[in-house]
Amino acid sequence: MATVTFENVLKQYGDFVAIPNLNLTIRDKEFLVLVGPSGCGKSTALRCIAGLEEISGGDIKIGDRIVTDVPPKDRDIAMVFQSYALYPHMSVYDNMAFGLKLRKVPKSEIDKRVTKAAESLGIKKFLDRKPKALSGGQRQRVALGRAIVRDPSVFLFDEPLSNLDAKLRVQTRAEIATLHQQLGTTFVYVTHDQVEAMTMADRIAVMKDGILHQCDSPQNLYNRPVNVFVGGFIGSPSMNFFDATITGDRRELYVDTGAFRIRLSGKHADYLAKDVSRRVIFGVRPEDIHHPEYLPSGVKGPKAKAKVELLEMMGAEINVFMIAGEDQRFIARVDPRAHFRVGDTVEMVFNIDTLHLFDSETEKSLFNTVGEDSLTVSLLEDA
Repeated sequence: MATVTFENVLKQYGDFVAIPNLNLTIRDKEFLVLVGPSGCGKSTALRCIAGLEEISGGDIKIGDRIVTDVPPKDRDIAMVFQSYALYPHMSVYDNMAFGLKLRKVPKSEIDKRVTKAAESLGIKKFLDRKPKALSGGQRQRVALGRAIVRDPSVFLFDEPLSNLDAKLRVQTRAEIATLHQQLGTTFVYVTHDQVEAMTMADRIAVMKDGILHQCDSPQNLYNRPVNVFVGGFIGSPSMNFFDATITGDRRELYVDTGAFRIRLSGKHADYLAKDVSRRVIFGVRPEDIHHPEYLPSGVKGPKAKAKVELLEMMGAEINVFMIAGEDQRFIARVDPRAHFRVGDTVEMVFNIDTLHLFDSETEKSLFNTVGEDSLTVSLLEDA
């Protein structure tokens, strides 16, 4: 059983605290992605699992064993690095077999493991080549193969796709996800790319400044972010945010941004009926703002006037950069059949069923219910 558990883990470099207090359990056979902006502590957390960084407090467990003081070679893990870290003077076969040779695994067993891994990764015909004769994607597969042959309890990936071009990144992330299904092993994957995280993970742990903000399934993170940071980090383009005030009365309640008003209904209105004049942050995703002529089935909502500032034609959609009033800028992701021109003033429809409201001071969601797949939420004031 290859669970990975952080128990009150502290990581400090001199006076700098990289991870103040991390509690997280990664389930057996789970594909968990650590995601966040540069400097958030995700790679540090991964290196702590590997034993490449010594923790300053707390414990790390792999399965039922505390590995805090166990050397990296004895932790039963395999790590795939961003830089591939292949030996240039060795063939693909020797690169993949090197770790097994050090452990004095019998040659017949080495041949069996290397051949099987090479076949699953589609690199069997390259076994005699040196790394310099391979493309970036092929080198990444060799690095994956070197990890696979060790048959570890836990695979660790530190931004392994960063050196690949856009097309190859899409292809390789699908291959890694398929590999996880085939191996049935625990994968811990670090990336700053939230699209990678959303497409690959069983659960995503979102970090900032060494603090875990939310750990949940991709869909729950998207639909029910616990705060402004998670809401803005997950999704592309990012969620739009407006400083707003709750106005009106029990019969007609509005979110007023100063440039436009959105009428609340249902649970939103019921919850905020006693909070007239409350300051909030109104969040809405670009894909939940629509051209009135091309509304998806079942979508109804209030309209707001805005001026078109810029258009990004994406083929299957249009990203429309707009401004309401003097300074309320936002992005709408709309149907490609919609006709826009820069400078036009258009009434856009806001899907009222998917809006998000956050407290203006704490930046916590006012309506979030953490999903069934969530494990740990550690907000700023709890750190």
